[in-house]
Amino acid sequence: MTPQVEPENQFLEQLGQRVRTMRALRGMSRKTLAKVSGISERYIAQLESGKGNVSIVLLRRVSAAMGAHVEDLIPTADTTPDWLVIRDLMRTATPQQIAQAKEALSGNGAARGNTFAGIALIGLRGAGKSTLGKMLAKKIGWTFVELNKEIEKQNGLSVAEIIALYGQEGFRRMEQAALAQLLARKELIVLATGGGIVSEPVTFDLVLSSFYTIWLKAKPEEHMGRVRKQGDLRPMADDRSAMQELRTILLSREPLYARASAQIDTAGLDVEEAAKRLADTVAPLLAKEPITFAPRAVAAQ
Repeated sequence: MTPQVEPENQFLEQLGQRVRTMRALRGMSRKTLAKVSGISERYIAQLESGKGNVSIVLLRRVSAAMGAHVEDLIPTADTTPDWLVIRDLMRTATPQQIAQAKEALSGNGAARGNTFAGIALIGLRGAGKSTLGKMLAKKIGWTFVELNKEIEKQNGLSVAEIIALYGQEGFRRMEQAALAQLLARKELIVLATGGGIVSEPVTFDLVLSSFYTIWLKAKPEEHMGRVRKQGDLRPMADDRSAMQELRTILLSREPLYARASAQIDTAGLDVEEAAKRLADTVAPLLAKEPITFAPRAVAAQ
């Protein structure tokens, strides 16, 4: 056994974890990923368990021998000299420098953080975002918008058709464009987002910086039960491991959902009770004159 074996095993395990997490963030089952990628489900299972093809390790050895990062050897569209400089600067930047760079690259400058667009509800399907969002909007007199419906309206295609034609990447681009158009209206709204919006860092960061964001959470069994009642099993239809996949998705997204300004646990609550808890959570925010926004961590239990 050479000294390189242990770090290489660790590298493969970390790679497998990243693949598993990324798949869960996008709400894809292993079977779905295999079908879309054209790679066997068995190989994906091996990759996620840290037993990836040895060629990955060899690629890592080559990059290490040259004092480079393994991603430097993978051809992408972002290999311009400026991008390489920016990437290396970001690797050594302080948190404050990264925050300043984000503001500059967003094109909105410092004013972005002070723009209040309303209240956004995030969470898995079956959390009650649409139902409770409509009730809250009616109560406070704001416009209710379901982001997926807005995407369909702007593109003239259903979400399923968009994904079939343009893939997940294309859908995420349209999601970000739809959100930008909503913000351009400059009106207060209650926004129900798609469960996977957290998988796109730039889009989710825009939500967090523009809305008072609330994570509607429940037990996995409740999420599944509500989704089944809606007759919506995507993207886990015909998958015997649907419940386990749902748990994996939730586990992967929880750290991102937890970045919300507030959390509301709807487990065991009926619609009226959950709606009251949501209204109570936003009451202090609405009482402020004028309404301002500052991301913070508040848990409503």
